[in-house]
Amino acid sequence: MNYARPDLQTPAPLKKNALRIVPLGGLGEVGRNMTVFEINGRLLVVDCGVLFPEEVQPGVDLILPDFEYIEDRLDDIEAIILTHGHEDHIGAVPYLLRLKNDIPVVGSQLTLAFIEAKLQEHRITPYTLQVAEGDVEEFGPFEVEFVAVNHSIPDALAAMIRTVAGNVLITGDFKMDQLPLDRRITDLRAFARLGEEGVDLFMTDSTNAEVPGFTTSEVEIGPVLKQVFAGATGQIVVASFASHVHRVQQVLDAAAANNRVVTFVGRSMVRNMGIASDLGYLDVPDGVLVDLKKITDYPESKRVYMSTGSQGEPMAVLSRIANENHPKISVGPGDTVVFASSLIPGNENSVFRLINGLMRLGSKVVHQGSARVHVSGHASAGELLYCYNIVQPTAVMPIHGEIRHLVANGALAVKTGVPAENIMLAEDGVVVDLVDGEASIVGAVPCGYVYVDGSSVGDLTEAELKDRRILSEEGFVAIFAVVDPSKKEIVSGPHIQARAMAEDDEVFEKVLPEVTQALQDALDDGDDSYQMQQAMRRAIGRWVSRRLRRRPMIVPTVIEV
Repeated sequence: MNYARPDLQTPAPLKKNALRIVPLGGLGEVGRNMTVFEINGRLLVVDCGVLFPEEVQPGVDLILPDFEYIEDRLDDIEAIILTHGHEDHIGAVPYLLRLKNDIPVVGSQLTLAFIEAKLQEHRITPYTLQVAEGDVEEFGPFEVEFVAVNHSIPDALAAMIRTVAGNVLITGDFKMDQLPLDRRITDLRAFARLGEEGVDLFMTDSTNAEVPGFTTSEVEIGPVLKQVFAGATGQIVVASFASHVHRVQQVLDAAAANNRVVTFVGRSMVRNMGIASDLGYLDVPDGVLVDLKKITDYPESKRVYMSTGSQGEPMAVLSRIANENHPKISVGPGDTVVFASSLIPGNENSVFRLINGLMRLGSKVVHQGSARVHVSGHASAGELLYCYNIVQPTAVMPIHGEIRHLVANGALAVKTGVPAENIMLAEDGVVVDLVDGEASIVGAVPCGYVYVDGSSVGDLTEAELKDRRILSEEGFVAIFAVVDPSKKEIVSGPHIQARAMAEDDEVFEKVLPEVTQALQDALDDGDDSYQMQQAMRRAIGRWVSRRLRRRPMIVPTVIEV
């Protein structure tokens, strides 16, 4: 297979009538999906999502694609095409439109409704174009045909991008559920037709490429939820993604079947389900949905809370319930909590900690490992094989997944007859050119993580993140001294204070002579304040490492008088 080498250089300028594909996210991680297509000086963006932080990224709210590659070419963007309404595909759109707010945003009805509501919170009014399966639109040198695909959210679309350089079919996230709740299946007839026309590069969802067989149908969740609800004696809390319309539908149906009422909890859940209901994507049974303020009018045996927080997010509803600091919801013995969503890689510790916390309160916890309360929204290996055989692409570029997922997806394509040299195993920033229908890896562009930290976007660096990790894991030591350089005397100090360390400050009295001597030596040598600070840092750093087996953050300060 055509692996991206770590020594790739900046690609040569793009030739006329050649198509360049640059993934800025989603290749090497589950999330942050964004791909830029370029031909004859014009750009087309497909998806613009976020990645949620892991425990090793303390204080980070969201992670964005790196816009640096297109930042000075925003006027060249013809449109942003959104394949569906999940956060990992639309969540970064507000941050891109902050740079230029009149870039057309293209998507299906539900996708646009979700993004418009999100943009309203950012005070951005977008220029949008609604499309549906079967539609063909031109965006400068790009002709795009939209194809229905089934996913865990309604209205998902694949896109066939036609250019003079060749044809690219990008699936977005999809699966081949033959019994979807909305009766809208992945349009394999369209895939076959496009395959007959000729797909030069097939960009396929890799998330479940390691999973054998076929993804379970969504309809199998309903009976399990109804059984869980029937066996519950107290309150029920169901946690899922705020955009998982199909799962919420099954919860509403299970509640209706068991004579319970449901309330939506969490701002994004309330907003998204309100939109889905208004547009007809969510069918709310009569009398089932009640406002959070009124649910206490019903006995606990009749209450269902549909909430966010299934990934253990610290500020989400479910974590606040587990930590007993939610102002309106508490759980205990007799209550049931259902995790009705997948476990995103990297969130395992947070989710298991949350489950333990809920069980400590006496609640019964039902999750994917103990009952079929979730099915994936992504095609498994058997479905991908079918797609490759139907489309019969010339080349394949696995997308949307960690490295292991991409490699597994590429191996599936090879099994169906795609030449190994035509499998483009790329990561974020790796550039693939399509010239006269032939794809090849030609270089790489800078493509890092962009962190959102409160109102700060892109200001947080990897070095600062490292400092945060050190503070949380190793502690903090401050050293302060006042010196008179002219007399080469230490006027005051050194004083040592430690924070977030098990040892008391008195422990550091043992190292004071070493630190004092290091500072005096620097004074005698005529060093400046920075060099004196480093002398103290080295002295205490060696001692702490040797005696306490720690590597804390050390902040020395020297004031000259």
